Amino acid sequence: MMDNKNDIVLLKGNEAVAKAAVRFGCDGFFGYPITPQSEILETLALDKPWEDTGMVVLQAESELASINMVYAAGASGKCAMTSSSSPGVALMQEGISYMAACELPGLIVSVQRGGPGLGTIQPGQSDYTQAVYGGGNGDYHVLVLAPYSVQEMADFVGLAFDLMFKWRMPAIILSDGVIGQMMEKVVLPPYRPRRTDEEIRKQCPWAANGLGLKSRKYNYISSLELDPQLMEKRNRDMSEKYRKIEETEVRYDGYMLDDADYVIVAFGSSARISMKAVDMLREEGIKAGILRPITLWPFPSAKLSETADRCKAMLTVELNEGQMVNDVRLAVNGKVEVHHFGRSGGMVPAPSEIYEAMKAIVK
Repeated sequence: MMDNKNDIVLLKGNEAVAKAAVRFGCDGFFGYPITPQSEILETLALDKPWEDTGMVVLQAESELASINMVYAAGASGKCAMTSSSSPGVALMQEGISYMAACELPGLIVSVQRGGPGLGTIQPGQSDYTQAVYGGGNGDYHVLVLAPYSVQEMADFVGLAFDLMFKWRMPAIILSDGVIGQMMEKVVLPPYRPRRTDEEIRKQCPWAANGLGLKSRKYNYISSLELDPQLMEKRNRDMSEKYRKIEETEVRYDGYMLDDADYVIVAFGSSARISMKAVDMLREEGIKAGILRPITLWPFPSAKLSETADRCKAMLTVELNEGQMVNDVRLAVNGKVEVHHFGRSGGMVPAPSEIYEAMKAIVK
């Protein structure tokens, strides 16, 4: 039963994604089960949104099939998404590259686990480089949002839908197994109706959907261009779009950052755990704080550079062997030392470990 009000419920992060997708007017979900994100597909199957909103929910035969279904839906102007975890998202990289090349909207929810390879079913953040720099071929970017709470898992679905159509490009919600499996109180948004054919025609005049053919020519969508001059122009146009996104869509948050001498840079569950470490350091008189990138691309490089002007050192905390740390070092450009603390392979640090890592660099 649909209503136009906010609902407060207790949900896992994965469940929040599923319920938010329906409420934000998603047209179709095409996915394949893999731990630790299977609850997204399972929740949609239980809720049967096709009976209320008409949303399509389909378990594809593979991750390759699911990303190509999202490609096709995006090409027709529909709001579509998929979800997977690390090795599953690796299989989608060709399709994501094709979507980026064709400038097609589509959402990929990646609930990371430890790797490489099949790895483990425990949490990880070792797909930062895959998401931010792209595992497919060519010069392209995708929008990357990193939630650190179940509430943000829900909220970022709507934000991703809006941004992927605004900029005509794929978006990734880069979560991890901690956030996907943890339960918290969530305020779900009111229902946003799915767009009508007329609304799609107006919003997506580029779409290959047969709408409006009385007033326009056929739309043709392909990532192939045999004329190198035209292909270079396409790359240059996309690069200009990316530059505008870097100027306007950067998002970040801070915790006790204003007077911090020692700054932790962390995203997702690592940021959550680091908050307790900061509290422990503050109790000892050490002015520590957190800068949390919300958009991993575009990355908050300018904010990091500004922060480096007034702090003594930085420590990145990641569930990997050191990936985001490289972007932080590029951003601060030698102004301060940037250290790394990480656990990998599915291991999750305790706040005391982060506390000790920061204590070791305090001068």
